[in-house]
Amino acid sequence: METSALQKERAGYQPKLPKALKGAVKIKEGEPTQSVDNHEEIKKLFPNTYGMPLVEFVPAEKQESFRINVGVILSGGQAPGGHNVISGLYDELKKLNPENRLFGFLMGPGGLVDHNYIEITDVLMNKYRNTGGFDLIGSGRTKLEKEEQFEKGLEIIRELDIKALVIVGGDDSNTNACVLAEYYAAKKYGVQVIGCPKTIDGDLKNDQIETSFGFDTATKTYSELIGNIARDCNSARKYWHFIKLMGRSASHIALECALQTQPNICLISEEIEAKDLSLNDIVEDIATVVARRAHDGRNYGVVLIPEGLIEFIPSIGRLIEELNDLLAEHGNDYKDLDIDAQRAYIIEHLSEGNKATFETLPEGVARQLSLDRDPHGNVQVSLIETERLISDMVAMKLNKWAKQGKYNGSFATLHHFLGYEGRCAAPSNFDADYCYSLGTSAVQLIANGKTGYMAIIKNTTEKAEDWIAGGVPITMMMNIERRNGELKPVIRKALVELDGAPFKEFVKLRSKWAKETSYIYPGPVQYWGPSDVCDQTTRTLALEQGKEVFVF
Repeated sequence: METSALQKERAGYQPKLPKALKGAVKIKEGEPTQSVDNHEEIKKLFPNTYGMPLVEFVPAEKQESFRINVGVILSGGQAPGGHNVISGLYDELKKLNPENRLFGFLMGPGGLVDHNYIEITDVLMNKYRNTGGFDLIGSGRTKLEKEEQFEKGLEIIRELDIKALVIVGGDDSNTNACVLAEYYAAKKYGVQVIGCPKTIDGDLKNDQIETSFGFDTATKTYSELIGNIARDCNSARKYWHFIKLMGRSASHIALECALQTQPNICLISEEIEAKDLSLNDIVEDIATVVARRAHDGRNYGVVLIPEGLIEFIPSIGRLIEELNDLLAEHGNDYKDLDIDAQRAYIIEHLSEGNKATFETLPEGVARQLSLDRDPHGNVQVSLIETERLISDMVAMKLNKWAKQGKYNGSFATLHHFLGYEGRCAAPSNFDADYCYSLGTSAVQLIANGKTGYMAIIKNTTEKAEDWIAGGVPITMMMNIERRNGELKPVIRKALVELDGAPFKEFVKLRSKWAKETSYIYPGPVQYWGPSDVCDQTTRTLALEQGKEVFVF
């Protein structure tokens, strides 16, 4: 495998660990826990793994040798730092006993079910230290939900003499880890299951999980690109850039990138939903900023849009729901009509409120909502180019104002989607250290006989040596929610909190950004140099933890 000069140098970086994990380790248990909601229902579903205590690792005088084989799975979308979770697992296992073995199941949970695996060795591990991506063993989105999957996985677990499984993933993957831990515990199979929190979206966090790995690197990568675009914008001074950012369920990425780069406009889905803003309201707000900047001679700007925005607009949500029902009931009549007749048919059958929303949409988007269906007959919202939808509607609004003499400017647009560019970036120092510590903590949870836990690292705005390592019972983060029409136990997603410090900071500054040109150009992720350049956390984490952030 050929490597770049940077990767060769980066391979020699030794991730920093909390003091408690540097030598011999012992465990300190807290009080019994309960789920965030639906206590009795969750307890009934997880009788063997409910109510377990929080644990913290502290230094010990010595630690006994511990012989074990462990399996690891990377589940879901990629996030920077996954390889360092594996290197943390590997190094800690070998430290406890050189005979310990680590097996990686290939291409996600499907590798466990289909018995596809490799053994991690020194030579293999050393090629992937401090690198981005999940390509060491690959990832996949197979859901571990069915008893036959659990039993099929058990066959290879028994064959390889694996006594513990580490699942690295987001809220859904760790929910499945919790279900698997409960199943194996109930059957007394002697297989421990441990989770590690991963997602660039930032929506797996709570009182115990301060941040999920990958968010730091991904947002810094996107912010570099946004800064580059903003500088080009401020150089040419003739384009409005509409930039869609990955993050369908929450707007954490958009908010963090806004705090890092100070665009003219950043939409936050959770705020739009809370205020019951319509698509037209959003367009009017953006057009107003564009017109004001044009009046000041600034026919340029930068707009950040979260990927999941369209699903948070209440009026669009109501329209999609009625369209799904309408086309499910009358689909056969509808599909035989020509395009113009189809539009007329929909308008005729929609309720008054949804009819008004439908008629405001550009024709192409209206057609997407009414024609492009998934195999279940639902609208494929993810296919809608939200950034183009909004910029097209802003252009329509400005043209109307121009005819009324309310606007006199130029509005040329460029569109970008930043997503995959950040998922496999080489991890920042923070993510490299954080992930290595998570892997090390996962091994210590295993060594101390725990199952149904997620490895956690707290106090992460301090120096790595002062971080607090431990574990949280996954059941503590669970509640009952309706998913795909069924009530299921799941880990609660963390959305942007409108009363939280990061959002309040954004609100305090955004009117200034809209009027002025206040762009910040963060530049690329740095690995060497002053600590305040190389080791700084995200603005989100610093604000949530009450730490000072740079004031620009």
